[in-house]
Amino acid sequence: MVDISLYIVPTPIGNMADITQRAIDVLADVDLILAEDTRTSGILLKHLGISKPMLAYHQHNEHKVLHKVIEHLKAGETAALVSDAGTPGISDPAFLVIRECIRENLAVSCLPGPVAFIPALVCSGLPCERFIFEGFLPHKKGRQTRLSALKDEPRTMVFYESPHRLLKTLGQFAEVFGGERQASVSREISKVYEETIRGTLAEIISHFETNPVKGEFVIVLTGCN
Repeated sequence: MVDISLYIVPTPIGNMADITQRAIDVLADVDLILAEDTRTSGILLKHLGISKPMLAYHQHNEHKVLHKVIEHLKAGETAALVSDAGTPGISDPAFLVIRECIRENLAVSCLPGPVAFIPALVCSGLPCERFIFEGFLPHKKGRQTRLSALKDEPRTMVFYESPHRLLKTLGQFAEVFGGERQASVSREISKVYEETIRGTLAEIISHFETNPVKGEFVIVLTGCN
C-alpha cells in the first residue's frame, strides 16, 4: 500500500454534517493542514475537536509557499489541503501543489466529498448526462470571447457566480444565448436558505431584479438544441 503524502480533503459547503468520517480521520491524522483561509478552516477544526498546525495556502501565495510545502512532505510529513468550502481544485487552488507532488514522486489522494455544482446540476431539472463545468467566467479580458465560444455548445453548462455579478452575468447570458433559454440558479446550497430558481433566463432575471441577491450562486444553463 502506497504511503500518502498529500490528501485533498473536501469540506462542507454549508451544513457541517456533510463532512465524511474519512475526511475527519484524515484531518486528525496528518501532520499539517494547508488552508485557503486559516481562520475559516480553524472554525471547522474547532467544531471537529481537531488541533493541527496550519499553513495558509491560497491563490495569492501558492507559488511562494509551494517549495516549503514540498520540503515538509519530502521530510516524511503528511499534509491535508482544504479550501474554505467544497473540493480543492474546483475553482480553488490545488493544481500547483498536486503537480509538484507528482513530479517529486510524492503520493496524492483526493477524498470524495462536497462540491457545489453537482447538487445544483442534479436539482436543475436540466439534462445532466453530459455537461461542461465553466466555473467563474473571466471578469473582463476574454469574457465575451468565452461566451461567444459557448453559444452553440450542445451540452448543459455550469457556472459559478458571486452575488454582486449575478444580474450582469444573467443579462449577458440572455444576450448571447437568448432570453428563452432554460436555466436554473441555485444559491446557499446545503445551508438554511438554500434555494433554486428555474425557468427561462428572462424569468430568472425578473425574479432577481425584485428579490435579494445574497449568497454564492451556481448557474446551470441548458445547451443549444
